[in-house]
Amino acid sequence: MKYEIQNRPAYSVLEVTIDPSESIVAESGAMVWMSDSVQLSTSARGGVFKSLRRSVLGGESFFQNVFEAQDTPGLVGLAPGQPGDIVAVDLRDGDILMEDSAYLASEQGVDIDSDFSGLRGLFNEGLFILRASGSGLLFFTGYGDIEEVQVDGSYTVDNGYAVAWEPSLDYDITRGRSIRSFLFSDQLLLRFRGRGRLWVQSRNPQALANWVHPYRNVTRESKDDD
Repeated sequence: MKYEIQNRPAYSVLEVTIDPSESIVAESGAMVWMSDSVQLSTSARGGVFKSLRRSVLGGESFFQNVFEAQDTPGLVGLAPGQPGDIVAVDLRDGDILMEDSAYLASEQGVDIDSDFSGLRGLFNEGLFILRASGSGLLFFTGYGDIEEVQVDGSYTVDNGYAVAWEPSLDYDITRGRSIRSFLFSDQLLLRFRGRGRLWVQSRNPQALANWVHPYRNVTRESKDDD
């Protein structure tokens, strides 16, 4: 299987070339285009229970799409829902932990399951993250640009910006040191420790939602006086 990540980093599209009998698995709704030689099927990979756990706990789709080339090589274009980069990782180097909703696609030998995120989940999007294991290529995505950081010791990231990391890294939650953070507890930081790779996105979806919130066009209904 060959791949190319186009239009990086803001509006990345993953174009995959698969030979006959080769296939790629993708998150539901990720397909942008495919050639006529590609057959699409949908299934609950890993069985109903595992798919339900991945969907409810990990924030991913219950069903996933499988694209398989038939008699001739085929092309498949995949893209995330939000504007941002796409990263390819070969799992021969070990498992990868991801934020829920970061998964985009993978080869058939890759297994995606939910994993308990610990105390961090109480202050972040959820109590569970995703674990990618097995063999093959994994493609994950984030909001904005994604930078790979080689952690050797400790590294601190603002909450909501960590996209993926290797299990060799431990992390805990700290608070900002400013007076405002102390009074209002609005700055939660993730401190990673150990040695391993960490992927950080340049934008935070929650920060965007907070910025947009005051500009919402809210219509209030008035009650007529009797």
